[in-house]
Amino acid sequence: MISTNVTQLSDEKDLRKALEEKSQEVVVYFWAPWAEQCKQVESVIDDLAKKYARTQFFKVEAEEFEDISEAYEISAVPTVIIAKKAKVVGRVDGVNVVEIVKQVAANCGATNGLSEQAATTAADSSPVELKQDLNTRLKGLIERAPVMVFIKGTAAQPRCGFSKKIVNMLNEQNIKYGYFDILTDEQVRQGLKEYSDWPTYPQLYVEGELVGGVDIVAEMIESGELVEMIPKGSVAK
Repeated sequence: MISTNVTQLSDEKDLRKALEEKSQEVVVYFWAPWAEQCKQVESVIDDLAKKYARTQFFKVEAEEFEDISEAYEISAVPTVIIAKKAKVVGRVDGVNVVEIVKQVAANCGATNGLSEQAATTAADSSPVELKQDLNTRLKGLIERAPVMVFIKGTAAQPRCGFSKKIVNMLNEQNIKYGYFDILTDEQVRQGLKEYSDWPTYPQLYVEGELVGGVDIVAEMIESGELVEMIPKGSVAK
């Protein structure tokens, strides 16, 4: 049974109305029907909606509501946004279940009558099954978009020269890609180095496989190899 405080968005006006009228936080979950990794997050959202019954949860199909996705800079799914009025107070990119639980607890606990300590305790005592194995999480991040790049900063505002260079190269090739800002998660930043056996950033992945860093990507663009290996749906016409 779906909680009454969970809305599968069918009209963007409903989300705008909730953000404008509600003085408390609203949780917005961006997903896509083709993304297997969204299933785990969706079940967590449903569970959280039952626990935080005074909080409104919205499920937004990212590709169907492009304007909303663009407004929140959604580059890949799943992504969970916690907003209060026009301000984003929490954000979790990817299948980081533990962090989603903690963010909702920290930002929505007071609205639901939980003290900060009680909310933190509730988050820390989440079921063991929510404690993800790091490698499983990294695999989910790598596969959350057909073309995925791990950079310092965002695609709009890279925070190092190498990240800026690889973003520019992908944009010049009209390649559609998702990204993850490694500066936002030290566990991912360190863990991915070992997982991929690649010690530096940025890192580019295509269909779950590591391509390499800036130098390799530049060489593959020059030879034409990169465009050949990109899935057709990931190259803008």
